Amino acid sequence: MPNTPEQDPRIYFAAERTLLAWIRTGLALMGFGFALARFGLFLRQMQASETHQPLHHGWNSPFTGAALMGLGVAVNIIASIQYAATVRQLREGSWIPGRTSRSAITLALLLAGIGIAAGAVLLFVN
Repeated sequence: MPNTPEQDPRIYFAAERTLLAWIRTGLALMGFGFALARFGLFLRQMQASETHQPLHHGWNSPFTGAALMGLGVAVNIIASIQYAATVRQLREGSWIPGRTSRSAITLALLLAGIGIAAGAVLLFVN
């Protein structure tokens, strides 16, 4: 067994699995954003065809969907940068175990805020 993390291939594999998990998260955000944008358009079209009135613009799901897609792209870019930095630190022997992931905490708080805002829209709009 290797004595240091920079010699242990399992550490590199773990870093790669983490990158792949971040990529899945980014793709999920992009997919959800696309679905949200298209579903909002579908609902507005259904409303217009049923009521024969002009389209009523609600909470702008195309903009919300585009924002989620942008967030997914940003997650993938940041994950790639962090992966490259982690591998470089492992190679150099300067990697510090036990560090908290600021990106994960920031994303979790941002998504919690988006969830609260979406819940408020569902409760208080119309």
